[in-house]
Amino acid sequence: MIDLEKLERVLNRVEKPARYIGMEQNMIKKDLSNMNVKFVFAFPDVYDVGMSHLGLHILYNLLNEREDYCCERVFAPWIDMEKEMKKEGIPLFSLENKEPIKNFDFVGFTLQYEMSYTNIVNMLHLGDIPIFSKDRGDLDPFVMAGGPCVYNPEPLADIVDIFVIGEGEEVTLEILDEYKDWKKSGLDRDEFLKRISSIEGVYIPKFFSVEYNDDFTIKSIEPNIQGVPQKVKKRIMKDLDSSYYPEKMLVPYIETVHSRIALEIFRGCTRGCRFCQAGMIYRPVRERNIDTLIEHSQKLVESTGYEEISLISLSSCDYSELEILIRQLMSKYNDKKIGISLPSLRLDSFTQEVIQEIEKVRKTGLTFAPEAGSQRLRDVINKGVTEEDLERTVTYAFNEGWSRVKLYFMIGLPTETDEDILGIKELGYKVKDIFFSIPKDKRRGNFSVTVSTSCFVPKPFTPFQWVGQNTIDEFNRKINILKDSIRDKKVVYNYHDPDLSFLEAVLARGDRRLSKVLVSAWEKGCKFDGWSELFDFEKWMEAFKETGIDPDFYAIRERSFDEVFPWDFIDPGVSKDYLLNEYKKALNGELTRDCRLGCTGCGINKSFTGGVCN
Repeated sequence: MIDLEKLERVLNRVEKPARYIGMEQNMIKKDLSNMNVKFVFAFPDVYDVGMSHLGLHILYNLLNEREDYCCERVFAPWIDMEKEMKKEGIPLFSLENKEPIKNFDFVGFTLQYEMSYTNIVNMLHLGDIPIFSKDRGDLDPFVMAGGPCVYNPEPLADIVDIFVIGEGEEVTLEILDEYKDWKKSGLDRDEFLKRISSIEGVYIPKFFSVEYNDDFTIKSIEPNIQGVPQKVKKRIMKDLDSSYYPEKMLVPYIETVHSRIALEIFRGCTRGCRFCQAGMIYRPVRERNIDTLIEHSQKLVESTGYEEISLISLSSCDYSELEILIRQLMSKYNDKKIGISLPSLRLDSFTQEVIQEIEKVRKTGLTFAPEAGSQRLRDVINKGVTEEDLERTVTYAFNEGWSRVKLYFMIGLPTETDEDILGIKELGYKVKDIFFSIPKDKRRGNFSVTVSTSCFVPKPFTPFQWVGQNTIDEFNRKINILKDSIRDKKVVYNYHDPDLSFLEAVLARGDRRLSKVLVSAWEKGCKFDGWSELFDFEKWMEAFKETGIDPDFYAIRERSFDEVFPWDFIDPGVSKDYLLNEYKKALNGELTRDCRLGCTGCGINKSFTGGVCN
């Protein structure tokens, strides 16, 4: 345990001490001396962000149900806290027992966003754990990582010991069970890694060798020891109704990004949007039934006291019995004034019945994602929504008393033209016109429409993984088109930083040569790169220059159809041939139907069963 007197002095000098004290409602604290396996869940961002992550609550409670296992938590300390910790000589510690993280058996990071990678390096350093896996010895913990970003783990291949590809509930326990047995054997670290390398979903970077061509593209990725599978197959939970879901969630003392119950209604998506990595890697769709969800909600309401239940999934309006579920939840919790929310809404599956139920407790702003400004480009990306869907939905919402709408778009999509860009402005203006076409005495609230654009980032395991990203200059040119054309004060325009999106693309599609760039950028002071006030693009460019790595090679370069990708050793279930065919269809503006309406041949049902693929 760290020196608590020092910690108390530090906490008196930092902005939000509640980030570092633990002791929240439903926290689990065990006697570490009685634990066979000690795991610390590491979120590479601040407490306020990490505590809203559902995966943390699932694994935290799941692992702690084992009598001789413990799961504690650690988050990236904010700048003020890091400075004070260094001043007092306090290493990075867990919230529950205030134990230095180097004393745990596993430090398990969740990778939700590429721009948190320097925080991983920083947290290992603050925890006195060697940054590169090759430098860790028998007394050091194993560094694990899971989450959506591990579908290309290679930029962290020299840093992380163990990657978990896919859904982690079962496989994490399998790894920890194997560790418990290995501890008794007296064998070395490599022997443990060999034992778990055959577990489905486990990737051990040191057991794979990468050979490069003269132009720095990849020639081959092959196992370098016997017994390691050629392909790492992702793990999925086949039956969500029988899978683990926490009865309690930690309730923070301070406001977090989402202060609410997260009720996961299904996993996967059948829509097939061609830019969306999650829609490909989380296939097949698996739903929880209504009885299961009602039971989960009741336990979580009782154990947390939250006044909002958010129905979580990739596309919540696609839940097959959504209206029935919402009606039952509203009926059950209406007297307690507990509201039901949907995190984002599809324009083509948004019904009057759904909105009527949600508005019974409270009205919030409505968020929609048309993604592109023209029908032509929406067809290219297989979004499957029309301008008529937008008109119908916002007209109904305004008539029901809503007055605030957010619209999300991407710029830099394949085949995009300036006409598509201006179409974004036109849709924002159309929403405003619809509101003010309603008779004045029937309008309620102060109208605003917020139009937000992010910069398109090509991601692994999507039909656009072959595409070169727009240059930073091109992104800025397109942003300026919108800034100059949107002149109505009722239409607010927000946009994402192209510099940040460029780096995101580099890390999303990079290979293991980037590990040294990450460490170099961190040595120059890069951390919390996703926070605009701390992001320093020039330091990153210096790191690329000093390591001799060209970032344009990863972000802007168009890939040939026969190129070996850094992530090609992973089997996500969706075939590369299918993704390539979808890319070719995109270039022709051809749509692919929702696979709930009939199999589209992605390949997932050949190796994974469950959900709509049964």
